[in-house]
Amino acid sequence: MGGMTATILIAFLLVTAFGYWLRALNLRHLKAHGSEVPTGFEEAIDTETLRKTSAYTLEQSRLGLSESLLDNVLLLFFLFGGMLSLYDRWVASLTGSFVISGVLFFLILTLLQTLIDIPFSLYGTFNIEARYGFNTMTPRLWLADLAKSTAITVVILTFMTSGALALIDWSRDYWWLWVWGFFAIVSIFMMYLSPYVIEPLFNKFEPVKEEGLEEKIRALMEKAGLKVSKVLQVDESRRSRHSNAYFTGIGRVKRIVLYDTLISQMTHQEILAVLAHEVGHWKLGHIWKRLVTTELGALAGLYLSFRLLQWERLPELVGLDHASFAARLVILGFVASIAMFPLTPISAWLSRRHEWAADRFATDLYGRPEALASALIKLSKENLANLHPHPLYAKFHYSHPPVVERVGKLTGGSAGN
Repeated sequence: MGGMTATILIAFLLVTAFGYWLRALNLRHLKAHGSEVPTGFEEAIDTETLRKTSAYTLEQSRLGLSESLLDNVLLLFFLFGGMLSLYDRWVASLTGSFVISGVLFFLILTLLQTLIDIPFSLYGTFNIEARYGFNTMTPRLWLADLAKSTAITVVILTFMTSGALALIDWSRDYWWLWVWGFFAIVSIFMMYLSPYVIEPLFNKFEPVKEEGLEEKIRALMEKAGLKVSKVLQVDESRRSRHSNAYFTGIGRVKRIVLYDTLISQMTHQEILAVLAHEVGHWKLGHIWKRLVTTELGALAGLYLSFRLLQWERLPELVGLDHASFAARLVILGFVASIAMFPLTPISAWLSRRHEWAADRFATDLYGRPEALASALIKLSKENLANLHPHPLYAKFHYSHPPVVERVGKLTGGSAGN
């Protein structure tokens, strides 16, 4: 094993070990403090709920750890055990087309990953989620969802990969710019298309049935100066008792979608407070700022990839003498995942800042911080959310501030960052 290969392998192992250490630290923290009822949660959370939450969090974490360990072992075997070279040559033997071979390269890998994920999805859905009272999905519906999602993945991946590779083959010097434009246009188009074509394949969307709720929501939107095409509820209870609400689409096709489970669990005031928070993301420009940041990052990443893919010694990073363009992309993606790891807490911090700002906006718009606090407490209880994450783990992985901090801020308790 060469020096560069050993360096890359050690760096990956260190990053992975740090991630597992953070996970263990978080679980130890939960075991030490999981029985403590946080301030402000006394009326909604009891010791039995906390016990159930701790057990659920522990089982979910163990399942995630098992899946992660298997994925990482297979990844190392694939990259450093000679399988990448064998797979690369096999795909090349199927066709002499640059575009078709590239599409097959990534499509087969994606389908294999889907197969590997199936046992974990089955266990998580029909064992863990079922035992904790969340799962309402039948095996038939699970299979239907798998078939639909796999078909959609195949279609989108084939289209995106073939389009990108065709542009690369067409313009060897400026493909990074054309591919970036292609991905950006398709991504924006999918934001318009998804609410009407993809989402209805999995769920039934219909006007909110709760009497008087839609009128109150539209009044809140009007107060915020936000036009929404539809206010819908979705039959999420067919699959799970978890609850949520979200905005979908952009421009004139913006829609508010409420889980039917959320409607049944919360009061109108709590629902409106949650939506006021989501409105905050739109009005404060978080959506377009994230979009612009993502696109600028993608542009920089594609240009850097363009330069690095020309480096002759790139395959040596995983111990190979030669690799196709597609294989080089895999190697580069692997190295990039290591290099980007230090940005993880920065990205999470920026996201949490947006969440704090959206909470403040919701308080100003709706004027009922206690309603948002009550909604967050209910969401935590109904979803068995971990109320005691380790601070370091939260800083690295939480895109939202810990719920206890959010509730404390809303009710005049502890301040958030």
